[in-house]
Amino acid sequence: MKENDPLDHLEERIQKAVALVTRLRDENASNEKVIDALRVDLEESQNNNAKLAAEAESLRQERQLVRTRLEKLLGHIDQLGAA
Repeated sequence: MKENDPLDHLEERIQKAVALVTRLRDENASNEKVIDALRVDLEESQNNNAKLAAEAESLRQERQLVRTRLEKLLGHIDQLGAA
């Protein structure tokens, strides 16, 4: 066989293509694992965010209730001072 045999060249190109496809498949599988882990992290973060938002809203409502009660008590104190 000659050194410049077209079949040798073709075989070399096919081997490189197979190696490239194998490497890309491995990278893709690795990337899919990372994506799955990130999806889980995102879902956990969204759930935590929803819980914190609900807690913040509850605290706002509680603060408003306390404010209303304090204003009412201060109104009673003012009435005692005026009487």
